[in-house]
Amino acid sequence: MIRIGAELTGDVDVACDVCVIGSGAGGGVLAAGLVARGLSVVILEEGGHHTSRDFRKADEAFSFSMLYQDRGTRATEDLAITLLQGRSVGGGTTVNWTTCFRTPERILEHWRRHHGSTLTAESLRPHFEAVEERLGIARWDAVPQNANNDALARGAAALGWTWERTRRNVRACANSGYCGFGCPFDAKQGMLLTTLADAVAGGADLYADTRAERIVVEGDRVVRVEARVLERERTRATGVSVVVRPRVVALCGGAVNSPALLLRSGITDGPVGRRTMLHPVVGMSGRYDEPVQGWSGAPQSVTVHDFVDRGPDRVGFFLEAAPVHPMLAGVSLPVVGADQAEAMGQLGFSSSLIAICVDGLVPGDEGGVVTVKGDGRPSVAYPFRPELVEAFASAHEVLAAAHLAAGAREVLSLHPVPVRLTSERDLPRLREAAYGGLRHGVFSAHQMGGCTFGPDPATSVVDLDLRHHRVPNLFVVDGSVLPTGLGVNPSETIYGLAHLAIDAVASTT
Repeated sequence: MIRIGAELTGDVDVACDVCVIGSGAGGGVLAAGLVARGLSVVILEEGGHHTSRDFRKADEAFSFSMLYQDRGTRATEDLAITLLQGRSVGGGTTVNWTTCFRTPERILEHWRRHHGSTLTAESLRPHFEAVEERLGIARWDAVPQNANNDALARGAAALGWTWERTRRNVRACANSGYCGFGCPFDAKQGMLLTTLADAVAGGADLYADTRAERIVVEGDRVVRVEARVLERERTRATGVSVVVRPRVVALCGGAVNSPALLLRSGITDGPVGRRTMLHPVVGMSGRYDEPVQGWSGAPQSVTVHDFVDRGPDRVGFFLEAAPVHPMLAGVSLPVVGADQAEAMGQLGFSSSLIAICVDGLVPGDEGGVVTVKGDGRPSVAYPFRPELVEAFASAHEVLAAAHLAAGAREVLSLHPVPVRLTSERDLPRLREAAYGGLRHGVFSAHQMGGCTFGPDPATSVVDLDLRHHRVPNLFVVDGSVLPTGLGVNPSETIYGLAHLAIDAVASTT
């Protein structure tokens, strides 16, 4: 049963085998697997329950306010990085751009060497195969890529780079391009339509608009989870409480909210909140003579990984395209007034290419830190190390070169005073620009770390089964357990790890 906040008029006190906190990539897969084992499951989700009837509005204002953390305004504490995170039933899988990769072998090997991991491509294979089958993950070959992605493919081919089609978790995709606002056609195979539907059909109770505030531990065991119901429109507490008394808790709130909940709960063992990785993103806009209409078509169908490994002491990055919808473009562009009006007037001819930087691999790169403010809300601090700043500068040149090779008549950076390029001869001008925090636009749609896994309680929060080192009936099953950035979009890695965790969580009940 799905129970929404408006229907909860009296306090709830319920017992179950497993309380799953969060309904995104980790929580959805885990909940379905536990219900299939015959366990009673309660799912707590602070966001609302929305369906394709809501998404058919294709309304960016609705989607950002209802489907994203902090109504789409979440950012690092210095406002240098905008953090796009999902907040609804289905979590990030309701609003992500459907791009799926298995965990790269180079990352698995790094984890084995530096973080005590035992994960291998072979050990993960059956779990990836299971989620790929359930979620329809397959290479996107159904139709040609849209003009936005085609710019990346053309530019890469002209420059001798290797580009490839992405894999996406879709079925009967209408190629609308509105993935980031909830799929209006029920084609995206996110948790909302798949694993959460499986779990609820099997008897799980899902409480939407219900924020977990505290995990209560007595001795070395969780005894209850305390939550409160929220008004959906204002995210203000209604005064109704939900108390869950589970045998096991699985924390699946994501790489910002999970460490924040542990900190609010006084569960501070190990490096909680530390090694937070953000895959920092920089972008360049290219203007073309022919229409691009980057708001239409599969958001990400092309990827380039030629620059993901730039050596042991340099931050690598990979290239993708970002959809160009009016509100997203409007808030991303650093210009105002007449300059903004001019840029928005060119939106239909603009392609947005992005470079996603892979943090946590360079020696000494500890990423950022999640803490909690006095009112319990999370705060993210993320320093800009010199290696990352160098990657930003290099990525700008690579992105500009791709646009120009694809035929852009003008390329613009996202600096407050954009660097404008019209030919390859202008590329050296980018080296004169400033890079780093608040110097240009930086974004994150991939948050990882903060509750990292590992064998050593001094350097990790959970063990290799994703069980908390001190509290044996508490698991963390989401992107927060990843000790580094991935160098690929993280959704399928989280799906696979959650599927792997089903046995350990179920056996603890």
